[in-house]
Amino acid sequence: MIRFILADLRRFKGGALAVIVLIALSVALSVTVTLQERAVRLGSARAAEKFDLVIGAAGSETQLALSAVFLQPSPLPLMSGSVLAKLSEDSRVEFAAPVGFGDSADGHPVVGTTSKLVSALSPTLAEGAMFARLGEAVIGADVRKPVGADIKPMHGGADEGGHTHTELIYTVSGRMAPTGTAWDRAILVPIRAVWQLHGMEGEAAHDHDHAAGGLATVAAAEHEHTEEREHEAHIDPAAAIDEHFGAETPGLPAVLVKPKTVADAYRLRQEYRGETTLAVFPAEVLTRLYATLGDARSLLLAIAIGTQVIVIAAILLVTIMHIGTRQKQIGALRAFGAPARAVVAIVSGELFLLFLAGFGLGILLGYAAAHLISASLTATTAVRMPVEFAREDISLAVWFGILAVVISIIPALSALRLSPARALRA
Repeated sequence: MIRFILADLRRFKGGALAVIVLIALSVALSVTVTLQERAVRLGSARAAEKFDLVIGAAGSETQLALSAVFLQPSPLPLMSGSVLAKLSEDSRVEFAAPVGFGDSADGHPVVGTTSKLVSALSPTLAEGAMFARLGEAVIGADVRKPVGADIKPMHGGADEGGHTHTELIYTVSGRMAPTGTAWDRAILVPIRAVWQLHGMEGEAAHDHDHAAGGLATVAAAEHEHTEEREHEAHIDPAAAIDEHFGAETPGLPAVLVKPKTVADAYRLRQEYRGETTLAVFPAEVLTRLYATLGDARSLLLAIAIGTQVIVIAAILLVTIMHIGTRQKQIGALRAFGAPARAVVAIVSGELFLLFLAGFGLGILLGYAAAHLISASLTATTAVRMPVEFAREDISLAVWFGILAVVISIIPALSALRLSPARALRA
């Protein structure tokens, strides 16, 4: 019977191939949507788990989390530097690391921070050593520069009329181990170097809003004023870094905080959610984004399922028409004594094999498509997005198998409605 089915499929190989491709494409759409949505959730969650609490100026929680955790460029308002000084002395805080954005080099963001944050992201450097002087930098795992290379920071983007800083050239002192986060594409430098480079070091706390040129987007007049001060800056690249922060600390877009306990994390978040500051758990922000992403996934899956229904209906119609053209063959089989169950097995077996081949090909195509999309997103964001199947996918495969069996039997049963004598006269 198996040889008969295979011989029959070879005889109609053009139509069989078309059916397999149709099934594969519809299944691939569902697989791609499911795997890609899961990859985004897993990748972003793993990237955010390294950051417990983010504190910034009052504003958008989503914007603060995306900028501080995923290094997405956006204009963040500045909060008073006294917040960092207070956090640094708080007994509930293991460490509080400031971050300063605005500069870039060769397409990579230059982020001012402290050695404690670098050590938290990469407890052991892949090569080299931690920055210890104002003119040194630690690069992410995906930054294609060797240890000892020079980095010339640029203020703003080249397409935005930005300019290259001439007051300081960083030297790569070390490279972080891969973290699977957006920080793999970052260039980390001492925060005080960023402040000095933009004329912010030593400013009065009340004047920090006018010194935001290197840390946030500012108006044109402020930008020109900042440029004048930058050209007047004199920075000693060999000067040792100072990571003690007092009341004179300049304004900051964000501070990444590592609380000592979970209880401390919730207390700190409650304490710094006020009129001037905002504290967020990145995981909570991602949960809300997942809800939006889940709605989009449900819509795409509904479209995919609708497509599968149309494809199955078309295949069922074509199969019934195909059986109509094979009435003599089926009649001959029954006339020569083939039992009804054998006829059902042959007809349904052919269609089931087509479904099985299309399902297998669809899984491979969907898996490959999800990998390509994830690779593209990883190249853009540096966030590793794992494409993997989960246990719940097994139940979906089982349901598809049951559906394939049921649909395969329908045309087979219709073939038995015609008597052998009448089939042979058709």
